[in-house]
Amino acid sequence: MDYQAFFKLSYGIYLVCARHENELSGYVANTAFQVASEPPRIAISCHKNNKTIRVIRQSKAFSVSVLHKDASMKMIQIFGYSSDDPAHDPSRKFDLVKFRYGQTGSPIVLSDAVACLECRVTDAYDQGTHVLFIGEVVDAVVLDETREPMTYAYYRDVKKAYAPPNAPTYVDREKLSQGKAEKKKEYLCQICGYIYDPLEGDARSGVPPGTAWEDLPADWVCPICRAARSYFRSAS
Repeated sequence: MDYQAFFKLSYGIYLVCARHENELSGYVANTAFQVASEPPRIAISCHKNNKTIRVIRQSKAFSVSVLHKDASMKMIQIFGYSSDDPAHDPSRKFDLVKFRYGQTGSPIVLSDAVACLECRVTDAYDQGTHVLFIGEVVDAVVLDETREPMTYAYYRDVKKAYAPPNAPTYVDREKLSQGKAEKKKEYLCQICGYIYDPLEGDARSGVPPGTAWEDLPADWVCPICRAARSYFRSAS
């Protein structure tokens, strides 16, 4: 099986958020899609280990914020890869972004978003590692007409990051390399899926192209999730 074929499917990058009583929670998602038009319904996929799944089940509601291409990687880091970090507990996550509460009480992140939708859960389906929630849209707003939504392809090819293990689109890197006669020497962040390619370097951190892994500065960290070099493994 050629797992590269899965990357030809189209996805976006979203923030899915929910609230139950005083608990706010949210995560970065790349799976959100419309499944019906009358009434309009949206589906999202949430990993069973994700803390937000409990909040969605309790509140029976969620919001989806569609991120734009220039969305802050810091925000993606906080909502996507720092859920277990005490410095980024659910309440503090929302202190770092602009948001409002919607009709269902769900927090709706407005920062770096081109649109947002709010849904009430109508159905939930167990899909093994994930639960597929179907939500009827109760409100939808375009926030910025001037920016383009970020696609998962753009996130991979330009931002140089891949889906983390909890994402429904996660594919083990060993499977991706099956059938290839020659592999590049690359290094994979075990936290967020970012791949350091010595041929490209890391422009965001001032690392020029052609910088070998061994020659990276001692204080270099992952540009996506800020993980130390000890969290990287050879992807070759």
